[in-house]
Amino acid sequence: MLDELKKFSKYLSDESGKIIRSYFRTSIAIETKGDYSPVTIADKKAEEKIRELIMKEFPEHGIIGEEFGEHNPTAEYKWILDPIDGTKSFICGAVTFGTLIALSKFDKPILGVINQPILNEFLIGDNEITTLNENRVFVRHCNNLSDAVLLTTDHKYISKFQDGKKFDELISKVKLYRNWGDCYGYYLVATGYADIMIDPIMNIWDSMALIPIIRGANGIITDYNGNANSDWTTVIAASKSIHNDVIKILN
Repeated sequence: MLDELKKFSKYLSDESGKIIRSYFRTSIAIETKGDYSPVTIADKKAEEKIRELIMKEFPEHGIIGEEFGEHNPTAEYKWILDPIDGTKSFICGAVTFGTLIALSKFDKPILGVINQPILNEFLIGDNEITTLNENRVFVRHCNNLSDAVLLTTDHKYISKFQDGKKFDELISKVKLYRNWGDCYGYYLVATGYADIMIDPIMNIWDSMALIPIIRGANGIITDYNGNANSDWTTVIAASKSIHNDVIKILN
């Protein structure tokens, strides 16, 4: 069953990726949603396609999507969708965005996808194994914060939603700090190119796909306080050897 669902996740990624590529670096209208975040026709068309395919193949499944809300909320299996995570990057012509697809069973994530349709990179995890284009990937070994690469999506969000001074302390202890964020930051952690990725505020469609990916790559993913079972409105992903150090500094 899981193998079938993985293949279907790849199909969803391929079909939505065709739509996203057709709009990338083109002149498209940008709307502003109620939370002041941007949205484009690419976001909407991609989610519409994914939802259409899910409803056709698995009509009994539920869906939660950033752009079009919830369908069949009492379902055992639910697909959680963010068609373009990193819309600001997409609008600016940067490739630090991706499509997030998660599948939960009884509200526990069992499958997660980060698909980068421009680079043709398909990252999928099931809590046990994570692969990039069918090759297994791992969080890299980093034993000291002084050797670590730290990432976050938007620096100003840290002090807005968490303790900015404690985050500054963490910055002072790492080797390199950059804002290579949204799902791309978690992609870099899962594939061994960065060591810590932090978001001080998240929605369910931002976070659920990340959990099986980081866990399958042998990393640790928790909320800001170090809880592995939470509402996932905050996220910290890191290698096992330094995750606890990060939590101690931030809290």
